[in-house]
Amino acid sequence: KTEWDYLPVAKVGDTLERGDTLGTTMEGRFTHKIMLPFLQFGKVTITWTIAPGRYTADTIVAKGKNEKGEQLEFTMIQKWPVKMPLFQGEKIKAFKMMDTGLRVLDTQVPILKGGTFCTPGPFGAGKTVIQHHLSKYASVDIVVVTACGERAGEVVELLREFPELIDPHTNEPLIQRTTIICNTSSMPVAARESSIYMGMTIAEYYRQMGLDVLLLADSTSRWAQALREMSGRLEEIPGEEAFPAYLSSRIAAFYERGGVVSLKNGKLGSVTIGGAVSPAGGSFEEPVTQATLSVVGAFCGLSKARSDARRYPSINTLISWSKYVGSVGKALGDRVAGWGEMVKRADWFLREGDEIGKRMEVVGEEGTAISDMVIHLKAELYDFCYLQQNAFDPVDAYCPLERQIPLFRLMNHIFETPFEFSSHDRARDFFLNLQSKIKSMNSIPGETEEYKKSFNEVEELIETARKL
Repeated sequence: KTEWDYLPVAKVGDTLERGDTLGTTMEGRFTHKIMLPFLQFGKVTITWTIAPGRYTADTIVAKGKNEKGEQLEFTMIQKWPVKMPLFQGEKIKAFKMMDTGLRVLDTQVPILKGGTFCTPGPFGAGKTVIQHHLSKYASVDIVVVTACGERAGEVVELLREFPELIDPHTNEPLIQRTTIICNTSSMPVAARESSIYMGMTIAEYYRQMGLDVLLLADSTSRWAQALREMSGRLEEIPGEEAFPAYLSSRIAAFYERGGVVSLKNGKLGSVTIGGAVSPAGGSFEEPVTQATLSVVGAFCGLSKARSDARRYPSINTLISWSKYVGSVGKALGDRVAGWGEMVKRADWFLREGDEIGKRMEVVGEEGTAISDMVIHLKAELYDFCYLQQNAFDPVDAYCPLERQIPLFRLMNHIFETPFEFSSHDRARDFFLNLQSKIKSMNSIPGETEEYKKSFNEVEELIETARKL
């Protein structure tokens, strides 16, 4: 029975369609639009509106009549079948980058607002930590977290932390922009499907207000297992690994509900969907992962080997990909000349360094040419100092683009520098020293004299080695 400050927008005599604004109320810092019900098809002429004031959500705030002359009453409540896509407007191609604060995502596997991505990985690889990071730092207006059949402790952690954490974009408590749908592993199987669709519908509802929404589903594998169980009880013909034959189409239909919508007033609203996938045994060949990979725009594959080596976030850039690299390259190319080429160069060093590292395991350092070892050491430096981040460090946990860009330029400066060393030991010692300085620099707050001094010291160290 909470009362809301309602301000009518529509006037008597106005002709409205589904999704048009009847009035507004403030929900935290957001102007929450009270829209003509989406189930109301056709044109409606407003015959009466309530005066501005404080009302409960079930109060009749407007009356109207449809094209048949039938009288209609409208409250602040919206009802919609969750399995039906909800949008009024025109779907357009995603083009804006979603800044996540994770260097590995923003550089190697970028995501667009209105795009889709998945984070498959074995147990303990860090899927939930990445999802929690995105819910804290992603540059969106609203975050909908759908806990679908996972551990209850993860939801409790969100409820404990978010009221105390501050949103870096608005300087307000994170909980004010977050909707949490709690459906843990102990709850009924059918609830998994309803929680996924409920989260999707809430995200679409806020999109119709012209807001950017991020929907995080953890994990879609539990939903797929629920589909398998219900399909078995209905005695349907099973598909691969006893999943229902329609698994791929259900997953595709879910991800297709994301995207950018151009509204009647010229505003844009978006729903970005990120689904965690928990394949049994960490195999990406199982049906849920394969069905997801065929429809998403970015694949952030988590590696057990990287998580065991404590290389977090454990996203393996050698297997991960994004269809949005070109779009982000054009957007960032306006701020940084040749951004796309810089990313390609970094990717080449990672792949070449990995191949050389495998050879070194067989023949050892002494059997490797110094030039090859330098490529390997550059790749290791890039991985250790740029791709890896410390989620428990208050500075390094969130790295905005303003801080990422100079650091990435520095990495490319190192890639391009033709170092020459007299021995393997001197090469290793130099890169370990450089690695230590850059890693320490990542924990220093930006825009401080200490950070600028450290940055200059690193550049001087590179120039000194170049002249040797």
